[in-house]
Amino acid sequence: MDKINNIITLLENGQHEEAFQGYTQILADGTNDERFILAEELFQYGFLEEAKKLFERLLEAYPKEGEILVSLAEIFVEQGEEDEALELLSKIREDDPTYPQSLLLQADLYLMEGLFEVSEQKLLKAKATLPDEVIIDFALGELYLEQGRFIEAIRSYENVLATAEVLAGVNIHQRLGDALSAGGAFEEALPHYEQALNDSLEINTLFQYGFTAFQAGMNKTAIEKFTELKELDPEYHSLYLYLAKAYEREEELDKGFSVIQEGLRFDEYNKELYFYGGKLALKLHQEESAEKLLRQALALDPEFIEAGLTINKLLLHQERYEDVIEIIEIFAANGIEEPHLLWDEAVALQHLEKYSHALNKYQLAYNSLKNDTDFLSDYGYFLLEEGKREEAAEVFNKLLKQDSTNTEYEELLQRLKY
Repeated sequence: MDKINNIITLLENGQHEEAFQGYTQILADGTNDERFILAEELFQYGFLEEAKKLFERLLEAYPKEGEILVSLAEIFVEQGEEDEALELLSKIREDDPTYPQSLLLQADLYLMEGLFEVSEQKLLKAKATLPDEVIIDFALGELYLEQGRFIEAIRSYENVLATAEVLAGVNIHQRLGDALSAGGAFEEALPHYEQALNDSLEINTLFQYGFTAFQAGMNKTAIEKFTELKELDPEYHSLYLYLAKAYEREEELDKGFSVIQEGLRFDEYNKELYFYGGKLALKLHQEESAEKLLRQALALDPEFIEAGLTINKLLLHQERYEDVIEIIEIFAANGIEEPHLLWDEAVALQHLEKYSHALNKYQLAYNSLKNDTDFLSDYGYFLLEEGKREEAAEVFNKLLKQDSTNTEYEELLQRLKY
């Protein structure tokens, strides 16, 4: 051990050349115990090639020794040589004490390749071998959470939690909270996030707590947690949109709008912040600010249909029909012909007295929007104004079927009939 301690001391002091001389001596003439201990130490220090050579020398002497095979496989994994690692692990016998460990490592490798079923088979086989080993339950929880199998993930994490609250550096309360939240059990997730934060204040957990509270409709709690997160890390971009939405739900529109503006200072290329800020500005009757924000969202993503439709509503309200056409042309330039955009275009063209073009747009939108009463109303009255009585009657008949109590449509159809 003195030789090994000396090599490690030299490495820690940066005397790599002297350490390498000692390593070479043990590789060539050392005992197998010395090689094994030094290999493990070098692996921990990140000297993978040197550790690998020692383990390979040991494997020549003990070709079926599971501990050596597992250690060598771990080095191959670190070096990105997964196939070689799997080949080594497949050599470990089922009666070898390291067999469950080899199954766990194989499961990780198959998970990395996206082979979830094979990974699960390896983990279940390991659990059958060691039914009380919580690290296997933890690995199953991680696999199921990755797959979106939240019930199984919750069960696995609960098995771990019966023994340990922290495993492999991971807070199990936090993981269980994630699984419960992702599975829609928002209120059940919150106590686990609370416990995880009591154990260690971690910003991602704090965000998940706030987000889960938001999903549960607990807006005041969400506001409290997101605000706490903002004070800890104002550059945590994801919090601003949900904090603003929580304020909106509480009818505190001014605060929500201020949060959006604050978020944009840190995340100036976030189209969702511009879009949501535009919607809040509209609710606050700040039309100029709303237009500016919505146009910025559209500039960041010229295919952002929802932003285009929202700005069109504002422009139609302001009777700026040429500007509506301009917005439509942005989408047309990208090959986008969305039914609601066609409807906006039809209304704008109608007001610009370009009736034949407006009719064309109404007709193009009709198949997709024939069950939309607002669209049918616009289309029906347009046809009526254009003297297309039969087509108008067909549209109003459809409207009357959808709203049989509407006396206006009934009277209009009677007039058309006679």
